[in-house]
Amino acid sequence: MTTPSDPAGPRLLDGGLSTALEQRGHDLSSRLWTARLLLEQPAEVAAVHEAYYRAGADVATTASYQASVPGLVAAGVGEREAREVVRSAVRVAVEVRDRLAAELGRPLLVAASVGPYGAHLGDGSEYRGRYGVGAAALRDFHGPRLELLAAEQPDLVAVETVPDAEEAEVLVPLLAELGLPAWFGYSVAGGATRAGQPLEEAYAVLAGCPALVAAGANCSAPREVGEALAVAARVTGLPGVGYPNRGETWDAEAKQWRGDGGFDVATVASWAAGEDAAAFVGGCCQVGPADIADLRVALSAERGRPLAG
Repeated sequence: MTTPSDPAGPRLLDGGLSTALEQRGHDLSSRLWTARLLLEQPAEVAAVHEAYYRAGADVATTASYQASVPGLVAAGVGEREAREVVRSAVRVAVEVRDRLAAELGRPLLVAASVGPYGAHLGDGSEYRGRYGVGAAALRDFHGPRLELLAAEQPDLVAVETVPDAEEAEVLVPLLAELGLPAWFGYSVAGGATRAGQPLEEAYAVLAGCPALVAAGANCSAPREVGEALAVAARVTGLPGVGYPNRGETWDAEAKQWRGDGGFDVATVASWAAGEDAAAFVGGCCQVGPADIADLRVALSAERGRPLAG
């Protein structure tokens, strides 16, 4: 299998797992969000991974963004079962990858999603940061979860939607110890992290981490992601990873996206061109399989030939 860092052109990511599950009629309003389906209907998670691969995605991102042992235990799951649920997020995606790779005729990858500490709180704090906990608590949360995910041998780790450079300071050495290739995406707004740190300072935290194969931003408005990619490339020297949402605002109380937005596939495809071309592009919340299919076409047009697998 082609490795994540091979220079084979941009890798097309999937879109929002939650978006595709909601399109299939699932209610994700619980604190467990998509992790509830790992417990109750893992075949539905598998169906979404398959839909994204068939839409043209090269990478399936696992349903572990909001899955953690503390979060599952708080929801009434036993600790041993909770550990297996976290690991199962990778197993489900790997099974789909292995089943479809030969049929689709291109290398397929699985990225183990690692959401920020705030995601398991279910209160929208992944878009604010400043959780009020120290570095030791963050290490105790992230370290065991990373080990559980790594035990299932994903192709790489997707650290996503991190709102605070202080959390990145904890995650970077843990990623270096883990030894798996990883990308790192901040959640950004107004030229800063969601917690308010300037992007130059935030990306400086990532510079020199041997595990990182890409750095950028996700689950932020498209215009914000484009700006962040330029800063990330300049500060870290790494290829970019950019996958925006539709530019809407998350209402944590109502568990709904609010406002107007759009997903311009031409803009996202343009990030994968030029001297500082992003290595990974795709979509996040409110971006579904149809959008990813359109993005694959746009990426092919950007490169002037069919997108390489």
